Amino acid sequence: LAVASNPSPYYGVVGLVVAAVAGGGWLVSLGVSFVSLVLVMVYLGGMLVVFVYSVSLAADPITKL
Repeated sequence: LAVASNPSPYYGVVGLVVAAVAGGGWLVSLGVSFVSLVLVMVYLGGMLVVFVYSVSLAADPITKL
């Protein structure tokens, strides 16, 4: 919901981080802490790449329409 409701990439990445941490917390409550750690690290690492790309694309003055 946070990703779809705001076009700014900053708010979108905050929503994705909160969702990843909440999902990891849910897995920890189920007792699979190692799987939770691996999934959160892989997911956040992938989203960091997408976030850096989208912020650099948004900050580039040539590509703005």
